[in-house]
Amino acid sequence: MKYYELITLKTVIFGAGKMADGIQAFLNAPEAKGTLYGAWFSDVGSLNEVYLLRGFNSLEEMYEERDRIRLSSDPFNGGENLLHYSCDSYKALDFMPEIEPGEFGKVYEIRTYQPTLNGLAPTIEKWREAVPKRVEYSPLTIAMYSLDGPTRFTQIWPYDSANARAEARGKSVADGVWPPAGGPAFLRPEMESTMAIPMPFSPLK
Repeated sequence: MKYYELITLKTVIFGAGKMADGIQAFLNAPEAKGTLYGAWFSDVGSLNEVYLLRGFNSLEEMYEERDRIRLSSDPFNGGENLLHYSCDSYKALDFMPEIEPGEFGKVYEIRTYQPTLNGLAPTIEKWREAVPKRVEYSPLTIAMYSLDGPTRFTQIWPYDSANARAEARGKSVADGVWPPAGGPAFLRPEMESTMAIPMPFSPLK
């Protein structure tokens, strides 16, 4: 997959559990397009949110699916449990391998940066150099940059636990592997990190 979509659903309190079956049915509808890779609910960070990661072979396919969502009388079968949603388009960094569904961690960190105005291309090159060594400490599901809205750089990392995350990050920093050398110079201070738990139907667990 070349293009990705990260959807954020803002739900009522405990809405993720109430909506799970409906979301799965909406994504599996015969007319639906794209490939579902991940479905998570937030646990640490902005709460009462659901995140859906899907892949598409073309922007045309992505936009057709976007129209299906926007024209739906009940997006994601959310009913009164869904307050609003947003759809963000992304392109994977060219060195990232295809996402393989499977069991990689009990928690996933969804981490988003905003590069400086001239910082996206250097950020990609810094990550290209550093990621091969960084993934020796813990796997990386995807690294990608936004195609719409403010320029964002998003990574998704699976971990067995919050403690495992702290250990992997701490050791990679201590060993001088992470963050990429010189990488922070091309990033703005606006950064977000959410710890999310896979939903039962998520291909990535």
